[in-house]
Amino acid sequence: MSLSNQQPDPEDVPGTAACAREKRLAAPGSEPVSLWVLTACGVAVLIAGGILGGAGRLFDYQTTFRAGYVRIPPPGATEQGPPPKEALAAYMARGAKIYAGKCIVCHGPEAKGDGANFPPLAGSKWATGETERFSMIILNGLQGPMSTGKAYGAGMPSQSLPPTLLTPEDLAGVMTYVRNHFGNSTGDIVTVAMAKAAMDISAARPKTGQQVTAEELTADHLKSLPGPALDPKAMVNPVTLAPTAPAAPAAPAAPAAPAPVAVPKP
Repeated sequence: MSLSNQQPDPEDVPGTAACAREKRLAAPGSEPVSLWVLTACGVAVLIAGGILGGAGRLFDYQTTFRAGYVRIPPPGATEQGPPPKEALAAYMARGAKIYAGKCIVCHGPEAKGDGANFPPLAGSKWATGETERFSMIILNGLQGPMSTGKAYGAGMPSQSLPPTLLTPEDLAGVMTYVRNHFGNSTGDIVTVAMAKAAMDISAARPKTGQQVTAEELTADHLKSLPGPALDPKAMVNPVTLAPTAPAAPAAPAAPAAPAPVAVPKP
């Protein structure tokens, strides 16, 4: 048989279905990733994970932060903290954070409670009345009837025990915030000094660790917390809530020496 009479292989004829199926060429850039590349990447990930997992306290904050470290200002510069704020605004800002983190779950974003298990703080006579009574409720919790004469669920838990422990600054801030928000407007500030006094009074209760009742509040705590009042417009440190010293008045400029007068010679 001559070569001219031989039939070509269908797989070698361009355009045939078999050729398109068996001899398919990938477009540039869309070739499949080789198995050895995937294997190498997997091994690298495993090695990296082992290194990071065995790093121990390499990325632990406690190992990179020095306790008691105080940043030293550069030569010629003075240490400057946050700018002072008006007292009421600073206390309200602190209280808003505490309320959002500890109180909003039960009392709600508008402090209206739920009508069944959690009482409202908006318009509450106990929230806007005597500060010692209000502080005892926050620090010790409350059981039994509340300001409306109604008992809500199991009562309020104490906020003076871990993990909900409040600092004096936290207590002062949240009391001031509740008393001047949600439609409440006493216009006063429960200072940090008053909050510290509240904690001392709470610790001296005969029933330490137990929730207060309406009877105890009326008999022992129907009064204001001791401590000097703070002008809502006084300037304080927004972080510590400590009053800032007023700026010293600038010293008067020394009078300029009179210019010499030329005297003509005779």
